[in-house]
Amino acid sequence: MVALRDRLLMTYEEYLDWEPHQECRHEFWNGEVVSMAGGTRNHNRVSGNFFKLLDDALADRPCEVYIADVKVQIQPRQKYFYPDVVVTCDESDRADPQMVSSPCLVIEVLSPSTEAFDRGFKFSQYRKFASLQEYVLVQVDLPTDLPDSFSVVEVFRRNNLDQWVLFEYAMCDRLLLESVNVEISVRDLYRQVQFDNPVKT
Repeated sequence: MVALRDRLLMTYEEYLDWEPHQECRHEFWNGEVVSMAGGTRNHNRVSGNFFKLLDDALADRPCEVYIADVKVQIQPRQKYFYPDVVVTCDESDRADPQMVSSPCLVIEVLSPSTEAFDRGFKFSQYRKFASLQEYVLVQVDLPTDLPDSFSVVEVFRRNNLDQWVLFEYAMCDRLLLESVNVEISVRDLYRQVQFDNPVKT
C-alpha cells in the first residue's frame, strides 16, 4: 500500500482511539497520521496467497499470521506500520488485539508507488527489531512473457553475524523461509494473478 501524506497530526493516544473507527487504514509516524491508499487486485491476490500458504503451513505451530489490518509497532508511541503480511511466534504478541511488537517475518508486496519506500525507509525501520529474521519483497508489476529465471521474490535474511543477506527467487523456484521453517512454491504466490499476458508455466 502507498502512504498518502495528508498531514494529519495527533498524539499517540488519540491515534489509537481514532484509527480503529476509520474506513481506511492509517500509519503513525512520530505524531503524523498517514493514510494508506487502496491496492490493486494483483497486489491483493498475491498478499492473500502468501497469507493462506503461510497460515496453512503454520496451523499446528505457535505462530500467527496476519494480513493488512494488524499494525506492527516499530517504536513505542512513535511509529506504527501496516505490512502486507506479518508473522509472529512470540507469545507476548497475543496480548494486544491491534498490533504486533515482535515479528519474525515481514512481507511487503511491491508496486511502483511503494517500492522505493518499502526498500528504503520501511526496511531501515524493520531492521530495528531484534526478533525479525527475514524481510520479503514480492514483485507484482512484472513484465509480460516472464522468463522462468527472472527474480520475482527477494528475501533479506539476518545471519548469525547480524548481517542482512539477499536471496533471490524466480518463478520456477521454491521459496525457503528459514524464520518459520516453511518452503513454498513461488508460482503458488501468483495463483490467479492476471498479467497483460499469461505468466509462463
